[in-house]
Amino acid sequence: MTIFDKRELLRAVAGLTVAGGLSPLAALAQPPKEDPFTLGVAAGDPAPDGFVIWTRLATRPLEYGGGLPMRAIPVRWEVAEDEGFGRVVLSGEAVARPELGHAVHVELAGLRPAARYWYRFHAGQASSRIGRARTTPAPGAAPGQVRLGVAGCQHYEQGLYTAYAHLAAEGELDAVFHYGDYIYEGRSGVACLPINGDKTCFRQHAGDEIYSLDDYRRRYAQYKTDPDLQAAHAVAAFIPTFDDHEVDNNWAGRADQDGAPPEIFALRRAAALQAWYENMPVRRAQFPDRGAIVAHRRIQYGDLLRIHVLDTRQHRSGLVCGGGKPTAPCEPIGTPGSMLGAAQEAWLARGLAQPTRWNLLAQQVMVMPFLYPASRPSGRANEDSWSGRPDARQRLIRAIQDRGLTNVVISTGDVHKHHAGVVPSREGALDSPPVATEFVSTSISSGGDGYDMPPGWEGVAADNPQCRLSNGRRGYQVFDIRPDAWTTDLRVIDKVSAPGGRVSTLARFVVEPGRPGLHVSR
Repeated sequence: MTIFDKRELLRAVAGLTVAGGLSPLAALAQPPKEDPFTLGVAAGDPAPDGFVIWTRLATRPLEYGGGLPMRAIPVRWEVAEDEGFGRVVLSGEAVARPELGHAVHVELAGLRPAARYWYRFHAGQASSRIGRARTTPAPGAAPGQVRLGVAGCQHYEQGLYTAYAHLAAEGELDAVFHYGDYIYEGRSGVACLPINGDKTCFRQHAGDEIYSLDDYRRRYAQYKTDPDLQAAHAVAAFIPTFDDHEVDNNWAGRADQDGAPPEIFALRRAAALQAWYENMPVRRAQFPDRGAIVAHRRIQYGDLLRIHVLDTRQHRSGLVCGGGKPTAPCEPIGTPGSMLGAAQEAWLARGLAQPTRWNLLAQQVMVMPFLYPASRPSGRANEDSWSGRPDARQRLIRAIQDRGLTNVVISTGDVHKHHAGVVPSREGALDSPPVATEFVSTSISSGGDGYDMPPGWEGVAADNPQCRLSNGRRGYQVFDIRPDAWTTDLRVIDKVSAPGGRVSTLARFVVEPGRPGLHVSR
């Protein structure tokens, strides 16, 4: 039996292996005659010398195999210094393999730091749309500014992706952090919102709840056909992670919310994580391995910003009990456990020990404690957040305090609301001195149009002195990061239930590097 190591497999996946002096594309299937670039293009995970460029071939996205033959297909790619491709600086060939849903990941190197580039793909006579992305500054450089977008939670059935159209028009962004819930796993119609007493789907999922690799591939394909999502991917590199709905609602570690045996859930999780890799512009370091993915990683912008991308799902200790009657084994809220796992906690502590002007913890679920309305069926604490494992939160707080850091900002999603607040230093003391500032970004579409003040939330602000703002409209955030100040704009969309939603700035907050906390900027 021949044993292949992971590096050999990755070279083959990327289409980089050359045997006998011949291109590995020599005996592949002919490119399709229909447009194979229906799912758009994307770039991701920038570095000083390059970034990932991605596409996935599909002529008929919702059909089995995307309408393509189950054979490898050659794809050509180009990277240029100008939008007209008069100055092409890199080009090559890759292979869209059926084993990976005909996805292509090209990990670029050799580009200039802190520079903008354009890229595109070709298959036969067809060409993709043009995308653009920026490399990060050189190590040790001192950039004067980094601009990041933040987005996520994009339920296809609950609203239009108008927020992405506005994000794409924000002007030059260095990157977009996508905090997760890129897809939702439910069957068609189950999550339609009640409008005037009737359930209304603004558009519908194709098919039942998803379990198999083909199911997940089709769901990603349906989401990626959205023109506003494609537009956002085409204007900046994404830095993606995943939350729960890329697999199953509220999953944690080896457990799902329905009580499936762990070995059975592991099959679903493996299929879901492979589909995530196939559909995200991430590096070979994130290639699936035995049903798991190394999702935590760091991205550095000179001496100005270090982004620690965290994974709060794969390594959790397990489910924490919410309200009502649980359908799966769970532990009471507050049971000692982990959100990151021991290895990732140690990795984060090492990264926080290295000097930088700003540290960004780019992750999925709310870190700061938050008291929800007493009428919330599952209780006043969100058991699916860091509040479910308060001892893990205290270890994170100690890691920040032990290093004397006053420059930690946390970016979060998940709850479909804008929140701006701080992480208090003492558990149970919401008004204790803060150790970090947290911005929770609202959803792109999940929850429909939403409310400025959700019904039943009267009095919640008074119960949460650590949180300066709560708002339930749809939208995204923009971080403007400079050496002397971190500015966050909270964007909201007035409607996602119909085309034409308008964007406005709900609030602007400023953080100083010397002390955690929020200052309102007019």
